[in-house]
Amino acid sequence: MSLNHNEPTMVLVARKDLKLSAGKLAVQCAHAATSCTLVATRNEKRLFERWKNNGARKICLQVDNLQSLQVIAGQAQSANLITHIVKDAGHTEIPPGTVTVLGIGPGPRRSIDAIVRELKPY
Repeated sequence: MSLNHNEPTMVLVARKDLKLSAGKLAVQCAHAATSCTLVATRNEKRLFERWKNNGARKICLQVDNLQSLQVIAGQAQSANLITHIVKDAGHTEIPPGTVTVLGIGPGPRRSIDAIVRELKPY
């Protein structure tokens, strides 16, 4: 399969400073992916279908802290991309309301890459 920068993608941006366990991180990313997917099925049906039919690409990236996550979220929202910020319920590792993960997409890969290209994989 060739690399196509026009195909839709989804990015999950997680806070590294929270030092979440692997299981907790996985669940927080799942919350973000599910919420973004639900928005896409309602508001961006054609984009969602293209994303799903091309393998539903997702990548998990890291930011150092809440401020960095908020900056990325603002840039994604300004670009009219689907976004969802996960706030934890506080039942396990972190206090209630802690922002853990930002989901972006599905959206055009080129548009998302322009915002997150400097971030490292989690």
